[in-house]
Amino acid sequence: MIFSSLIFLYLFLPLCLCCYAAVRRTKDRNMVLILFSLLFYAWGEPTRIVYLLLSAGVNYLCGLGAGKLGKVGRRIALGISLIFNLGMIGVFKYSGFLIENIDAIFGTDFPVPEIAQMVGISFYTFQIMSYVIDCFWEKVEPQKDPLKLLLYISLFPQLIAGPIVRYETIAAEIDHRKTSISDLSYGLSRFVVGLAKKVVLADQLFRIVDDSLAHVENLSVLGTWYGVIIYSLYIYFDFSGYSDMAIGLGRIFGFHFNENFNHPFLCKDITEFWQRWHISLGSFFRDYLLPLPVFGIRNKYLSLGLVWFCTGIWHGASWNYILWGVYYGAFILLETKLGKKKMRKIPLPVRHIYNKLVIIIGFGIFYFEDFSQLGLFLRNLTPFNPNGFFSFFEQMSLYNNLYLILAAILCTFPLLELPKKLTGKFEILKSPVSILGTVCCTGLLILSSILLVDATTKAFLYYRF
Repeated sequence: MIFSSLIFLYLFLPLCLCCYAAVRRTKDRNMVLILFSLLFYAWGEPTRIVYLLLSAGVNYLCGLGAGKLGKVGRRIALGISLIFNLGMIGVFKYSGFLIENIDAIFGTDFPVPEIAQMVGISFYTFQIMSYVIDCFWEKVEPQKDPLKLLLYISLFPQLIAGPIVRYETIAAEIDHRKTSISDLSYGLSRFVVGLAKKVVLADQLFRIVDDSLAHVENLSVLGTWYGVIIYSLYIYFDFSGYSDMAIGLGRIFGFHFNENFNHPFLCKDITEFWQRWHISLGSFFRDYLLPLPVFGIRNKYLSLGLVWFCTGIWHGASWNYILWGVYYGAFILLETKLGKKKMRKIPLPVRHIYNKLVIIIGFGIFYFEDFSQLGLFLRNLTPFNPNGFFSFFEQMSLYNNLYLILAAILCTFPLLELPKKLTGKFEILKSPVSILGTVCCTGLLILSSILLVDATTKAFLYYRF
């Protein structure tokens, strides 16, 4: 099940909210959320629950051991947890990729196993790993109630595609939480804005991407740049839209999830881009992977290389994702070597042009899993493109989608912060702005619903992670 479906919007979510509101005790509300979360995850593939419950059970015991046993026992518990969790990701996500490469390198013919995809396994596994590690580091108290830990792991708003929520972020809210009128209003409006990002912008932008980059061999220079720029916008609205919906749903149920995006295209350099993009993943690697020695050596450059290799492979079992991670790691390294002072001396327009070019080309590397297609893409960005500089295709596509593209570009800016600033300065505007916001959200919900009626629902890109 996905958020941008009529079944979720008009059946699953209203039923969940009614059952949640019908009970008063936090313990009972937790049970409602657990049951609906398991139903949400099992929708269309009931066996997924088995692995989710197995993960919860193993890590519940490991968390207790990592936080309560003696020195040796705590290390063993942490080791078991890491082996189990990384093993689960390895089997369900990377086993086919590994066997295919072994066959290619050694000329063997091992059969590639047909393993059911565990949707969102990277997200909920990273969450539970952070919990056990924090127990080992004594940053959090181990959760003694297995149902409360299961709620943390399975909470449906962020189960499938994040953000990666640390246990310490919502530990207190598992036991004690309230949803005020302002929380409910904020949660609903945030959810609707995220839904509109997904349905009104991302899904419509993907039609352009599908018509362009899918036929990269035929694109002109401008057509290639046009296609990959639209793809960059699509990825942003697809993923940030999900994060908005997750944060909004969490707030409705009394949970305060961490932000995952902060207008990343406004960045001045690549380092800042990754401080604004997929913030929860970046902070996870920074806190849990960057401090580790590489081959027994503590070196910030080796650690940086490990982080960006893992960032790449985390996104998918394909060499282009590894290349994508190494590509960004190289620019982060370059900016690290230059230092903040030298970076600031570079004229701001130049810095903006530099980082936007790097980001856009990076999304092209992210898109093409086939290296021959990737090679054509990189060639077609240059004057060596045999298809010419300009074609009738992109002219018509731009003309037909001009308002959509302009709306998408505008929405990369912090437009929703303007009403807050206005009402903060002018108290008299508070009521009119509130009414206008309600009307706009209602309109966006209606528009999204209409688009979903006739559309084949397209899953969020990050569901596969």
